[in-house]
Amino acid sequence: MSIGGDGMHREDFNILNTGIIYFDNGATTLKPKILGEAISDYYNNYSSNAHRGDYALSIKASGKYEETRYLVKDLINAKNVSEIAFTSGATDSINKIVFGYFANVLNEGDEVLLTKSEHASNLLPWFELADRLKLKIKYIELDDNHEVLIENVRKTVTNKTKVISIAHVSNVVGDVRPIKEIIEFAHKNDVLVLVDGAQSVPHMKVDVQDLDIDFLTFSAHKMCGPTGVGVLYGKEELLNDIKPIIFGGGMNADFSTDGTRIYKTMPDRLEAGTPNIAGVIGFGYIIKYLMDIGFDNIHKYELYLKDYLVSRLKEIKEITIYNSSSQSGIVTINYDGIFPQDLSIYLDKYNICTRAGNHCAKILKDEIHIKNTCRISLYFYNSKEEIDKLILALKNPNIKKEII
Repeated sequence: MSIGGDGMHREDFNILNTGIIYFDNGATTLKPKILGEAISDYYNNYSSNAHRGDYALSIKASGKYEETRYLVKDLINAKNVSEIAFTSGATDSINKIVFGYFANVLNEGDEVLLTKSEHASNLLPWFELADRLKLKIKYIELDDNHEVLIENVRKTVTNKTKVISIAHVSNVVGDVRPIKEIIEFAHKNDVLVLVDGAQSVPHMKVDVQDLDIDFLTFSAHKMCGPTGVGVLYGKEELLNDIKPIIFGGGMNADFSTDGTRIYKTMPDRLEAGTPNIAGVIGFGYIIKYLMDIGFDNIHKYELYLKDYLVSRLKEIKEITIYNSSSQSGIVTINYDGIFPQDLSIYLDKYNICTRAGNHCAKILKDEIHIKNTCRISLYFYNSKEEIDKLILALKNPNIKKEII
């Protein structure tokens, strides 16, 4: 791929024809036309329940639904489709792993390692379980760039450490953690690793077998897919011991009046009730779409844009960049004398969408010593021209007057 700066496949996104400049891809991404077409096709032409009917419409819906599971398997290079369960999102996936698996294998005094730059979805479930089981929560120290280094992982693990739960890429700092090295060291010490892939799977190739990941979670909506669809991956030998935390139709093989019940094997055991059939089917089309573009191409282009963005931001003396060296498309900033939310509202006047606040990483303030920031997060359809327009708005000599 020859790298230009004009954005990739911009013609696939109707919303980009409106003049919107969308830099909030860390929260959710824009959706290409193919997603709406696939979902409309299901609702208009073969809308029926999956895995419930013995008639043609239901069989077609079931087949398309399961086709996506095979596509996810190929996307992350899982060994078996039975290792893939669909959920409502990464948050749901993490909760099902924490309370369906770790709640049954951890004991009082066991240690769980996290970082202070984790998303709330990878902190709050562990806080809850720690209270319930009297676990000890410990934090891996971040370096001066607020990043995770393997040496800091090594010095934090003890003989009581049982699990490391960590984002592959931080949603604020944007650092790409050394997951392969972390997992290799963890496994030598009989420690399991849960990887939050919400900010990595959409942007780079993630191979669960190569990385030897125990559990992986991610969301469709952060990779051009629908909201309300997530993926829970786990090694087969671990998922054989996971217990459902939601019960109902579709996940049971049998039950009787005396309370005897038999639950299905994976992945059905974790997919109680009618799922987001249209969303899962649509996600399948998106996986093929992104794989055709190529995740190596996406990652390379994002880093190219990120370098350009950082170089332009450095032209503005009032701008503080908190993560200029991180190897992802996330850039977190503040403008001296302007509250982050006010800056984001100001940029919206120029049709520029950014994210302001704590980004669901509320304890990161202990590390960067500031509670709120403005985040610019890039994706393959962003362009150098859009960045230039952002810089022009930030260089406006009347910026503070316009905000007031």
